[in-house]
Amino acid sequence: MSLLEVKHLRIEYPSRHGVLAAIADLSFHVERGEILGVVGESGAGKSTIGNAIIDLLSPPGRIASGDVYLDKELISGLSSHQMRGIRGRRIGFIFQDPMTSLNPLFTIEKQMVETILANTTLTPRQARKKSIGLLESVGIAHAALRIKQFPHQFSGGMRQRVVIAIALSCDPELIIADEPTTALDVSIQDQILTLIRTLCKERNVGCMLVTHDMGVVSNVTDRVAVMYRGRLMEIGPTAKVLSTPAHDYTKSLISAVPRSDIKLHRFPLVSYIEEATEPPQLHLKSHWLGQNQAQRAYTGPLLQVKECNLRFITKHALFESGRQYIQAVNNVSFSIHEGETFGLVGESGSGKSTLARAISGLYPPDSGKISFEGIELTAIKREQARRPLRRQMQMIFQNPYSSLNPRMRVADIISEPIRFHRLANNEAHIRSIVRDLLDYVGLERNSGAKFPHEFSGGQRQRISIARALATRPRLLICDEPTSALDVSVQAQILNLLKDLQDELKLTLLFISHDLPVIRQMCDRIGVMQKGCLLEVADTEQLFTHASHPYSRALIGLMPEFKGMSRAGLDISALPAGEL
Repeated sequence: MSLLEVKHLRIEYPSRHGVLAAIADLSFHVERGEILGVVGESGAGKSTIGNAIIDLLSPPGRIASGDVYLDKELISGLSSHQMRGIRGRRIGFIFQDPMTSLNPLFTIEKQMVETILANTTLTPRQARKKSIGLLESVGIAHAALRIKQFPHQFSGGMRQRVVIAIALSCDPELIIADEPTTALDVSIQDQILTLIRTLCKERNVGCMLVTHDMGVVSNVTDRVAVMYRGRLMEIGPTAKVLSTPAHDYTKSLISAVPRSDIKLHRFPLVSYIEEATEPPQLHLKSHWLGQNQAQRAYTGPLLQVKECNLRFITKHALFESGRQYIQAVNNVSFSIHEGETFGLVGESGSGKSTLARAISGLYPPDSGKISFEGIELTAIKREQARRPLRRQMQMIFQNPYSSLNPRMRVADIISEPIRFHRLANNEAHIRSIVRDLLDYVGLERNSGAKFPHEFSGGQRQRISIARALATRPRLLICDEPTSALDVSVQAQILNLLKDLQDELKLTLLFISHDLPVIRQMCDRIGVMQKGCLLEVADTEQLFTHASHPYSRALIGLMPEFKGMSRAGLDISALPAGEL
């Protein structure tokens, strides 16, 4: 028998409206030393499978039928006490959201050492030494110093690396990785995937890799399983499934993977839909989003950043000489013109998100100037004076789990900025706007009555995008807006942003680790490393003839998708309107 064997698994979520079958009759296996990739759209049930295997289904979810075996041992019916002896020790789990899987009240050291002591026979000193070694192995510099810090003192990508280190800390037999590279740049992604590959091959560890990154699937996995609405569409060797897919849905999914070799005007969409649910066409000039777009007299850069500096304290002391700082943004200058998409790339912790938060007013810079339409934002001290400008600058945050209020319904989350800035006449008008925005980001209109926890990670990100668009911004700061989205929803959202940009002259500051997406979306790109802006160049110039060695190294690490689109897929033959 295989290391992991799943037989005829059915997972249900009972509710007062009936029973939802999240997974229907699923069977697959994972061998020792093998990496099985699980792909599919947001809401297909990928994460649900991993949660069910380790008995962490959110109530009222339950395994209605089927069995799960780990190394010939039935584990699907074990008690909570028995499962605690398996989780961590025999099965390591890398969760999708690093912020909610780390305790914000404890240091990284306490959380890592506690995990190791609970599942091994090491002493506290040995556990601490191993923890530091693991942090270094996943690319965290100054691990001995940073292990004493709290999760909020790490960037999103660095928190993800901590979660990976914890999952690997007890040398498990099986690793279930739920979107392990979502928040990671290509350099750290390559490092982490190499580490997982090495574990699998040298220690005979099995791995179930849940991801929406088809480049990662193409380069790392041995076999791939394709999911759609809780059902297994296709499973087989990775090279075979990606190059000659048998199912129409797999073909459609692969066609939507962003191209890294050429730039297209629009992203191809997933055309395989069992039910006719095409998103509505966006007629912006007659729509609420297109109103109030007055002609502007100002002709200079819409956003200008000049010699911006920002640092964070890492060690507190009574006297200045005893304090230690980390320079998050170091003398950065650039400008963005109206209607332009400016991309920021670089490794995790390079200062991209910190710079975005400084521009949006969430972090005050230590020095330098940030100007919007010629008005120096850093010189405005009163919040009342900043408010009209802040309405025109909206941000899509990297983490869709912590950026949405869990106690508010989705309709209230989206309508809150409309009410705050008094952009609609009455409640009926507000409800109509919210329904339209839900439509355009690919969610059903009745989604407004639900709470954030009722949605998958990708669906929550769509809610965040709808909220950002609700104020009719002129500048949209996108901090990893598609990191939690599968390729199908990603294509839909990015095409929507392109539509808004084309017709409304929407300006985008686009931060992403996904270099193929950056190539498709951006007019110019800035490359950051350790808080410094190393290079700014036109997109095609950067991807073909980058001048800085770090830029060339970053582009060289970009995972190449070796699938149908590289083996004879004629993009021009796709249905009209998709390009």
